[in-house]
Amino acid sequence: MSDRISEASPEALPEGSRFAVLASGSGTNLQALLDAYPENVAVVAGDKKDAFAFVRARRAGVPVEHLDPSGFASREDFDRELAERVAAHDVGLVIGAGYMRVLSPVFLERFPAVLNVHPSLLPEFRGLHAVKRTLEAGVRETGVTVHFMVEEVDAGPAVAREAVPVLPGDTEETLLERLHPVEHRLLVRAVADYFLGRVAV
Repeated sequence: MSDRISEASPEALPEGSRFAVLASGSGTNLQALLDAYPENVAVVAGDKKDAFAFVRARRAGVPVEHLDPSGFASREDFDRELAERVAAHDVGLVIGAGYMRVLSPVFLERFPAVLNVHPSLLPEFRGLHAVKRTLEAGVRETGVTVHFMVEEVDAGPAVAREAVPVLPGDTEETLLERLHPVEHRLLVRAVADYFLGRVAV
């Protein structure tokens, strides 16, 4: 059975385009990137040893870098080692795809750009539990934002945004089912936009 979740035909990236993916969970956004750019995902790194994202990476033949945060005295120490491991794979972009730790400047300043995907139309519902808070607020529309990461959480410049309606009776699960395909599509497009020079930090 294939892991593929997308049959879209992505744009070709320039030769030598390599990016890293940070993930903490099931890795559906990672899978969309693997589907689109299997030769360009240089490494998958994260903090959860049992994350299914690592299974997806290994199945695709992509190197994995796992770091246990409990082995570090500070967030900065962890991020410094994470940056070293990611940088060793010679990447020109890092993508947060369901990575649940806040990155410090120690990491962010090491790379030309770090992208993140968030399940809301930023700046609305920044931070954790965005979908739950969207439903609690009773709004009729939410969406997905891909943005450059900065030290302040979910505050960097947007690269792509797409609205998604909130339907009567929506639960977190049903709304996420409609948000995920949008996340996948926007992330793949954002990677192309970055490497093809259509967006800049």
